[in-house]
Amino acid sequence: MEKLMITAALVGAEVTREDTPHLPITPEEIAEQAAEVCEAGASIAHIHVRDQEGRPSQSRELYEETLNEIGKRCDIIVQVSTGGAVGMTPEERLQPVTLSPEMATLTTGTVNFGDVVFLNTPSDIRKFAAALQRYQVRPEFEIFDTGMVQTALALVKEGLVTGHLHFDFVLGVPGGIPADARNLLLLIDQLPEGATWTVAAVGRHQLPMAALGITLGGHVRVGLEDNLYYRKGELATNGSLVARIKRLAAEMERPTASPTEARRILGLDEK
Repeated sequence: MEKLMITAALVGAEVTREDTPHLPITPEEIAEQAAEVCEAGASIAHIHVRDQEGRPSQSRELYEETLNEIGKRCDIIVQVSTGGAVGMTPEERLQPVTLSPEMATLTTGTVNFGDVVFLNTPSDIRKFAAALQRYQVRPEFEIFDTGMVQTALALVKEGLVTGHLHFDFVLGVPGGIPADARNLLLLIDQLPEGATWTVAAVGRHQLPMAALGITLGGHVRVGLEDNLYYRKGELATNGSLVARIKRLAAEMERPTASPTEARRILGLDEK
């Protein structure tokens, strides 16, 4: 197996400081935690940003400040969100892509997200793919249900996505595909040869699905965006969640990838 890439989803759009005091909000706090998870074993930081009141934002300026602060502290791969928050326009959501970060998420379908709808129309998906291509940003296909894999592959067939293909399977979101080993295998079986994949799962599903990801030769995403708890009743930090996955992978004799090694796996230019 290739080395394990750990993605740390540091912030998200739904978690608040009322949920956990460990949530980073300011560019400096996000950058400090990016450096912490990099030291703990993560090679990719998936980030959202927040405004001064802690509300979700897709501000180009806030992303630029955050990217600069992270770059001062470590060489972790920064993957920006194009999901933003429910209700944002496509134009709002695409703002950080214009900074040409190394990676960005690309969700290839609409999904019920609890009591709300995360809307991604076919025309908007193509618009997002074209923007990532224009700004030379490597997409990570964010997959919430089985049909989204085929939509992603259609973008490849149309020439809107080229180069190495990387997928993130997000399991356990209410309204999306359940966090189940059989469902993970179903998603993996749809991938073309040479593609890589990461598994993310929400809440209590995060740890068992991460263990499966390590075992099956995939990669793992953890972090406060998806899961607030280290164990029942004990709040986690981004660093503690990453460190646990590194220890688990070590027990399975699968070393973790450095940011430089992850760039090689993903076909990104090395710094």
